[in-house]
Amino acid sequence: MKKRSLLFTMMVLAMAVTSFAQGVIQGVVMDANTNETLIGATVVVEGTTFGVTTNLDGSFLLVAPAGDIKLDITYVGYESKEMDITVKDGSTYNVGNILLKSSAIGLDEVNVMASVAVDRKTPVAVSTLDAQTIQNQLGSQEFPEVMKNTPNVYATKTGGGFGDARVNVRGFDQKNVAVMINGIPVNDMENGWVYWSNWAGLGDATRTIQIQRGLGASKLAINSVGGTINIITKTSSMNKGGSFQVGATDYGRFKSMLTLSTGELKSGTAITFVGSRTFGSGYIDATWVDAWSYFLSVSQKIGDNHQLVFTVIGAPQQHGQRDGYYMLDSAKFNKYGPRYTQNWGYRGGEVLNERVNFYHKPQMALNWYWTINEKAFLSTSAYYSFGNGGGSGPLGMSPYKYEPPQTASGYYDWDALAEYNANNIDSTISETESRSAHIIRNSMNNHQWMGILSTLNYNFSDALVLTAGLDARHYKGEHYREVRDLVGGDYWYDSKFGMTKVGDKIAYWNDGIVTYGGLFAQLEYTKGIFNAFAAATVSNTWTKRIDYRTYLPDNDAAESDVLSNLGYNFKVGANFNITETSNIFVNGGFYSRVPFFRFMFLNYRNDVNPDLTNEKITAAEVGYAFNGKKLKIRANGYYTIWNDISLLTGFVAEDGSYVNAFMSSLQEIHSGIELEATYIAARWLRLGGMANFGNWKYADDATAKLYDDQTHELIGEGIIYTKDLKVGNQPQNSFGVNGTFKIAKTIDIGFNYLYYTQLYAQFKPETRKDPDVRAQAFQLPNYGMLDMRLGWKFKLAGLDSYFNWNIYNVTDNVALVEAEDKYNSDRGEYAFKKGFWSWGRNMNFSLKVRF
Repeated sequence: MKKRSLLFTMMVLAMAVTSFAQGVIQGVVMDANTNETLIGATVVVEGTTFGVTTNLDGSFLLVAPAGDIKLDITYVGYESKEMDITVKDGSTYNVGNILLKSSAIGLDEVNVMASVAVDRKTPVAVSTLDAQTIQNQLGSQEFPEVMKNTPNVYATKTGGGFGDARVNVRGFDQKNVAVMINGIPVNDMENGWVYWSNWAGLGDATRTIQIQRGLGASKLAINSVGGTINIITKTSSMNKGGSFQVGATDYGRFKSMLTLSTGELKSGTAITFVGSRTFGSGYIDATWVDAWSYFLSVSQKIGDNHQLVFTVIGAPQQHGQRDGYYMLDSAKFNKYGPRYTQNWGYRGGEVLNERVNFYHKPQMALNWYWTINEKAFLSTSAYYSFGNGGGSGPLGMSPYKYEPPQTASGYYDWDALAEYNANNIDSTISETESRSAHIIRNSMNNHQWMGILSTLNYNFSDALVLTAGLDARHYKGEHYREVRDLVGGDYWYDSKFGMTKVGDKIAYWNDGIVTYGGLFAQLEYTKGIFNAFAAATVSNTWTKRIDYRTYLPDNDAAESDVLSNLGYNFKVGANFNITETSNIFVNGGFYSRVPFFRFMFLNYRNDVNPDLTNEKITAAEVGYAFNGKKLKIRANGYYTIWNDISLLTGFVAEDGSYVNAFMSSLQEIHSGIELEATYIAARWLRLGGMANFGNWKYADDATAKLYDDQTHELIGEGIIYTKDLKVGNQPQNSFGVNGTFKIAKTIDIGFNYLYYTQLYAQFKPETRKDPDVRAQAFQLPNYGMLDMRLGWKFKLAGLDSYFNWNIYNVTDNVALVEAEDKYNSDRGEYAFKKGFWSWGRNMNFSLKVRF
């Protein structure tokens, strides 16, 4: 490799000598904050056509005219830099490391508020994706999928609708993975879930993603059982300019995006805007999309010590879905293929999908950064969001209780259903109007959410820093069903509201109110090569439920008691820099988490669960990192115990009565090893890889307490036989390799290959009721996926432009990625029941022009 580099240098020098008076300038462009090399930075001689872009190791080798020149170094998202150099004919000049500062205003302050981990200092297992990586790999993928190349992260498209993806970390689903945007928690305050379609434009506005596995670095009491996904959005930029991007997939989805930035004005104001439009067909049948997104950041300096930053992000959208209920069994998959979904058809010649998601959830935040003095800094964020929308689905009665009639092609026959509904007269209700036997309903989930997060950093000395603050949130969720489409009939009959029309409420109508207040503090000590911290949080959660339907006609707004539950956590950790390139870290913690709103009340009523208890998480990990100039390695081991897991379900007893079953004695143990590495093999070649080996299982059998649904009395107990069963829905082992090749000055190609093993079907623990059946859940076949991309940087009408071509699943390997199982008594094992397969080969093309 050295010979190749030397030969290249000699050739450049030879060209310089044989043409006219020239010299050679070489150096490395780096991030001034992180010391990471910047790939693709532009280095030009001002006023000339002499210029290059940096290689995959951040280096450059530039032929420059002899004489006094001015060197301009620029990179998107960074302040440009100028260097005056005198070049002598035939000479070579090494300018060393050129450090560029971020042009993002308030980025350091956001990083503090968001508890962004720092290499060789913060003792947590972490992987970071920068803006360039996100933009290169995202393409037409779902936002969580861009994280799949990091250790122990598993992302799938589930049903395949726009924004319907999900992500698991270390065997924990989204409810137990904290998602934060600029330090603000966004997991649903009732159920912990993250609906990625509500954040459809997030990828356009994201600057970095940091996946902190385990309890993480956040000082808040959040859902970081498996990890924390820390998303830092773009802030107002000091640089003036913008870009326009267009993109398209090979299956008919189109996207356009506009970015504008005023730069920092003389008044101290800076404004950045990002907006996008996405529309077209989906890869899965009838999963069309119609979406907009917007992001606005306004920054204002007030004197030398104060800065205000206002941000708003939102994405009004609607899209067709394939719900988990419509997973494909073997017969349907073999007959129709992986793109099939049965929950749609034609009505009057127009496509009608029974499952449509529609939502708009703008989030606004006002951040105030106050440098009190040289020792104290206060950052405060007040935020508010309101969501309106929901999802549609079926609601029926005999003879079409679950599904409408179907055509011979396997799709819904909406015209036949409309004809049946139009002629279905129930004289006990109305002799003139027709009663719909099957309708499309909306399940509405509106909400209002407000909060304040304030963090004080105080430096007692250069070595000792205190971080303390408060976190307060209030949430009100409004939940009801309404009639969306009567499909040819005149009314739907509801047992409480009687005859209902389109837009009328049916089935249920209730509010969930959650108020949270917490205090947190962390003491951090740094001395030379050693760093240690101790952090603690105490919080209280108040919950109340209001029901507007269940208790009619006696009570039209029945309120539950206000429940009050205390939670807390504490964490400790230390990092030791053994050498200039090697460090080790260790951390551990305990988390007493208040269960989700769903477990506080029995059977969707105001009946308080008498056995509610906090879930307990104990975690520890140890890690090693090597940070060489060309080689970087991360290795860590973890052990997490999740105790007193809440689970609430119900069933119909033999006597016909309904029984509620609640258990809080489930225990899971998640342990494993994670490896990650990158290697700059040459200026034109960067390689990377990752591997993780997990052992996630239920530690013991669990006991469920059974309650009569009417009297709410304890009527018995039942045992769930889960001991030693593997946790499903994420591969216990995964392996990956990736690479980037710079095949020319302006062209690069990349690839990512992932291979998964020991993936078990998702199952409900309460289904394991037979002590004689201890078989593991159905194990899906091992599978691998290869993605590739090509990028071309060029000038279009004198403007910097970039073409990106992504090919996903290059080998067209259609693999089973999610599944549910059923027991096969003849074979004494659990077998495949139904599932979702991966998408086949698909492509995305995009062109971005900067101005």
